[in-house]
Amino acid sequence: MFLLLLIAIAVLFGFGFLDPIWWVAGAVLVYGVTRHARDRGDGRTRNGRADLGDYRDYRERRDRRERWDRRYSRHNRARRRREDRRDHEHHE
Repeated sequence: MFLLLLIAIAVLFGFGFLDPIWWVAGAVLVYGVTRHARDRGDGRTRNGRADLGDYRDYRERRDRRERWDRRYSRHNRARRRREDRRDHEHHE
């Protein structure tokens, strides 16, 4: 698949000498491929280290999930207390 993309990019840039619109098409293809690879998170590293941006994204998602869990659990505790009080009042 990677080889086919390289060939397609080379052909589009080659056609660019005939009509510059092909250079634009090649640039759009290169942008799309790099954007897709970045969004997908290929797990590639630079200099043998994990990409710092990936770690920041992970940390941000983790923190957001923890905040949601705290809010949701507090909400559930309060709701359970109210339900327990109602049940207790009805049974007396």
